[in-house]
Amino acid sequence: MQNKELVDLVAKACDDKRAEDIVIMDMKNVSLIADYFLICEGTNERQVQAIARGVKDIANEQDIDVKRMEGFDQARWILVDLGGDIVCHIFHREERNYYNLEKLWGGDAPQLEVKL
Repeated sequence: MQNKELVDLVAKACDDKRAEDIVIMDMKNVSLIADYFLICEGTNERQVQAIARGVKDIANEQDIDVKRMEGFDQARWILVDLGGDIVCHIFHREERNYYNLEKLWGGDAPQLEVKL
């Protein structure tokens, strides 16, 4: 499976858990960390955790190892590393506004259309 197809599946998994404001950023020419960042938000800690579980489940269904999942217990910003090619940032709404990754990388990383 191509990375773009996988990031679209991850976006769908986030949407299935009612994630809001889903953004996909093409990081290939900007960062060595990942090809894509997927950024989304939930309205409360339980929803943020449910979105992260949904991402992990879709990765497992596609035989993709989740290399790391950080921040799950606090559920303010959960980072899910899908093998270095895709990093999914799942924020609590308040934290997303504070860190504003889209603005941080936005001048250099184009946003892609989210296909749900």
